[in-house]
Amino acid sequence: MNNCLFCKIVKGEIPTEILAENDLALAFRDIDPKAPTHILIIPKIHIESTLELDDSNSKSLLAMTQLANIISKQEGIDEKGYRWVVNTGKDGGQTVFHLHLHLLGGRSLNWPPG
Repeated sequence: MNNCLFCKIVKGEIPTEILAENDLALAFRDIDPKAPTHILIIPKIHIESTLELDDSNSKSLLAMTQLANIISKQEGIDEKGYRWVVNTGKDGGQTVFHLHLHLLGGRSLNWPPG
């Protein structure tokens, strides 16, 4: 995707501090954090949303969740708890149409989220 913000980050066209990565995913801080720890974890290939997950690309989702677990320990939020959020579609709150997992923590998170 030529105009995809997250694809440009993966390609290094938009600079960001990469917190962690593996072969299939990478992680960086959200520019508009909603919690003290707010990290985005994205697949390195373009997958628009959860609706595009299938047998050919589902390993990317596993790689994303593995990074989330590693980062939760690095950020010191693993013991008290944290939240994963994946928004799908406009009504689901998705604003960048490249699959991404929000890792939120560092404070008590209320339910329902909103």
